[in-house]
Amino acid sequence: MSKKQDIIVGIDLGTTNSLVAFADESGPSIISDGDHDSLPSVIRFDEQGKIEAIGHDARKHAVEYPERTIYSIKRMMGRGFDQLGEEIKHLAYPVTRRTSTEDGEETRDLAAVSVGEKLFTPPEISAAILRELKYRAEKHFGQEITKTVVTVPAYFDDAQRQATRDAGVIAGLEVVRIVNEPTAAALAYGLDRQEHATIAVYDLGGGTFDITLLQLNGDVFEVLSTNGDTHLGGDDLDREIIKLATREIRDKFGLEIDTPATKQAMRSFAEQIKIALSSKDSASLEIDLGQDRVYRRTITVTEFEEMIAPWIDRTLECCRRALRDAQVQTADIGQVVMVGGSTRIGYVRKRVGEFFKTRPYTALNPEQVVALGASMQASILSGDRRDMLLLDVTPLSLGIETMGGAMGKLIMKNTKIPCQATEAFTTFQDGQTAVKINVLQGERELARDCRSLGVFNLTGIPPMSAGMPKIDVTFLIDQNGILNVSAKERRSGTVAGIQIVPAHGLTPDEVKRMTAESITHAVSDMTAHRMIDLRNQVAFDTNKAEQMLAQHGHRIDPTLKLKIEESMIALRTFAEEAENANELAKRLTEFDHTMVPLAEAGIAAAAGED
Repeated sequence: MSKKQDIIVGIDLGTTNSLVAFADESGPSIISDGDHDSLPSVIRFDEQGKIEAIGHDARKHAVEYPERTIYSIKRMMGRGFDQLGEEIKHLAYPVTRRTSTEDGEETRDLAAVSVGEKLFTPPEISAAILRELKYRAEKHFGQEITKTVVTVPAYFDDAQRQATRDAGVIAGLEVVRIVNEPTAAALAYGLDRQEHATIAVYDLGGGTFDITLLQLNGDVFEVLSTNGDTHLGGDDLDREIIKLATREIRDKFGLEIDTPATKQAMRSFAEQIKIALSSKDSASLEIDLGQDRVYRRTITVTEFEEMIAPWIDRTLECCRRALRDAQVQTADIGQVVMVGGSTRIGYVRKRVGEFFKTRPYTALNPEQVVALGASMQASILSGDRRDMLLLDVTPLSLGIETMGGAMGKLIMKNTKIPCQATEAFTTFQDGQTAVKINVLQGERELARDCRSLGVFNLTGIPPMSAGMPKIDVTFLIDQNGILNVSAKERRSGTVAGIQIVPAHGLTPDEVKRMTAESITHAVSDMTAHRMIDLRNQVAFDTNKAEQMLAQHGHRIDPTLKLKIEESMIALRTFAEEAENANELAKRLTEFDHTMVPLAEAGIAAAAGED
């Protein structure tokens, strides 16, 4: 790495956990915060709508602050309120519709999380997670980080990819490349392999599923096909356990589990049961319902497998479609790489192995492999690594609505990106001077069955007889899978074009405003972040003090021992209520000075033992 400013990190922005990684000449590695590699994708706000905690602390206290603790926000990225459907009912926090108007008309359907009197869009919340990872990387390198490669599910459509890029901009990061998660995993898998092979990457995460088929030719990674479901993941497996417990509690006690606190608690219990059943034959669930009512249940691994079987069936159907699109057979697949925390479940590995008729490759850490691969792509883009080439595809077909409501496809799914396609259209009415172009994404033949990404108008067409104007519509997909559309009328030279802003996405002006707000609040955000770090340090130092007092307290003066114990209690109490970071830092330093004689006694004891 020749220049400090060239540092580009790789980020896996996950439904359940997120990670940041960096690759240099020695290879890729995860950037931890000293205690944890991953950052739970969980945020807690205070009652005024300010971020109070991110990551482990937010997840730990989710039941205490159920309506202000936001999780699984990735499942809402690039989706409108109406598209969330049943998803909203399962959430412990409130989600509402935020409409936006242009020229006096409601044009976009946005979902937003309601905290106090404030509304936060999914990109804004995701930006907070990205900022935390940015801060972690900056602390590691000792300099500002402004560039990143961010991964997304392969089956994310244009709206979801744009929402991810918007989150990066709001976080103060230039997203130099958006990479599909399975493709990133393949980069990490193929790092030390110089072989010719066709591999399948089965990626079952917290909220999404992807299957990607790639061909490895030495240092060339070529995607053959991709398929998936952006609404299928570990959250859905957890909900099967929640549905079981909810139904049995209703039948036995006549109670409904529908408060925010109980939803958060049930979500946590279900996740713990799922994890336990990945390595055990059974797991116990116990919930105190109050008034001497206790729900107890032992769930066997067989029961769990029956519950989740339909979801795994759906993933395998995606695998069938991917094989068909790539025109390969299961016998052609040399290796199946397992990615995502949900692939730790034994039943998942068993079903995937049976489908592909080969034992899945599980040597890579399924939670880290995507971030490691993202850092490899970052290394390629920064110029540090020039011996690898990545060829990806677009997951869904793209086109426009034609006369009669048909879908006219210009770019077919699984086309290599970047790519461009142009097709000629015309008018259907005499004297028509404007054409409304509805940009669609999907595989169905009718526009109503596809997803509208946005609408724009080509105006100023000279009035001519129907069929006379020749309108060239051009679709350009860049290396990030982001779509740009333009239209030109040949005779007049009239041109119109847009980078599609989805009907449920943020406009460039909104992104700018949110970015400006993040800069305005940067000082308070950093102060809040410093308070979190200081409280964590207080917890670490006082816990260490307790251990040292237990081991070496008898070696120091009793008066000094009492002083340390009292200082420890006082510091913990102050840390819980402190609002001034400088004062807390001062108190922590004073406590550390108080600890010096005890530390010296411990060193002396160790030297004596040696």
